Amino acid sequence: MIRRLAAALALAAATAAGAAEPLTLATWNLEWMMTPAAFDALAPDCFGRDARPSGGERAIPCDLVPKKRWSEADLARLAAFAATVSADVVALQEVDGEGVAREIFPGHDFCFTKRRQVQNVGFAIRKGLAHRCNRDYRALGLPGNDVRWGADVTIEPGTAREMRLLAVHLKASCNRDPLTNGRDDCRMLQRQVPVLEAWIDRRARAGEAFGVIGDFNRRFDRERASARDAQGDIVALWPEIDDGEPAGADLVNPGAGHGAVGCGNGHGERMPIDYLILGERLAGRLVPGSFRVWDYPQGGRWPDHCVISIRLKPGA
Repeated sequence: MIRRLAAALALAAATAAGAAEPLTLATWNLEWMMTPAAFDALAPDCFGRDARPSGGERAIPCDLVPKKRWSEADLARLAAFAATVSADVVALQEVDGEGVAREIFPGHDFCFTKRRQVQNVGFAIRKGLAHRCNRDYRALGLPGNDVRWGADVTIEPGTAREMRLLAVHLKASCNRDPLTNGRDDCRMLQRQVPVLEAWIDRRARAGEAFGVIGDFNRRFDRERASARDAQGDIVALWPEIDDGEPAGADLVNPGAGHGAVGCGNGHGERMPIDYLILGERLAGRLVPGSFRVWDYPQGGRWPDHCVISIRLKPGA
C-alpha cells in the first residue's frame, strides 16, 4: 500500500512538474506533403494550369510531377528535424492528412480538416497533452470555392491552461497587393478576412485564451495602416483583424520586427507570411524573447517555408 501510494505521489509530482513547463507552439507549411505512394497514385492523372478540377476531387497539378515528390528518405529527414524542434503543438499546412503526418510526428496525435483534397490544415499535438479536436471551420473555405478550411483545437480543455487555437492556410497569390485590386485571388482573400475576424471576435467575447497560427499568405509589413478604403471596403488583413474590438481582441504578433526570415540550406531570406498570432489573454503567457526561426540542417530537400515557434508559460 505504501509503495503504491509513493508511486502515485511520484507520478502526480512528475505530472505537475510537466504542467509547469512552458509549452512550445510552432507552425510549419510542409509543401505538398504526401506519402510517395499517394503521390504516385495521383501523378498519372495530374491536371494542367487551365484544367483545375472542381467538386473536391483528389488531384495534383502537373507542375509538381516529379519534382515535388517526397521520398521515404525525405520523410525520415523531416522526422529527425521535427524531433529536434520538439514542439508540443504544431500547426501544419499543405499536408495530405494524418497518414503522412504520422511519419514525421510519430509521437503526436492529430486534428486535421476533413477535406477530400490533397492539401489539408491541421495540428500535431504531443501525446499525453490533453486536447479536443473541434469542428472544422469550414466557413473559411468560402463555400463554393476550393479554399482551405481552418482546423480548430482546444488544448488542455477545462483547466487553467486551456487555450483555443485555429490553424489557417489562407488564399495564396495576394501577399502584398491591396485586397481591392480586383484579381480573383485578392477578392477571395478579402472575403476570408471577415470570416477569420468573426472567429477571433467570438473567442474574445467568450474570454478565451486563443491564437490564430499558420500560413496567412500575406506580408503584414506591406499593408497600409488603415484597414478599409473610403468606400468601406477591406484593403488590408492585419489592421482589420487587429482592431481591438471586442474587448480581449487586441492581437500580438511575436515575430513583429524580426524582419526577413530564412531557414538556411539554400533558403534565401524573405519577409514572412507565416505567423503565430495571439489574443490578449494568451499573449500574457508568451515567454519574452522566445520567438524563433529554425534553420534546416545542410543537405537534402526541405519545405519552402521555415518552422517558427514560441514558448508559452502555463496558465494561471
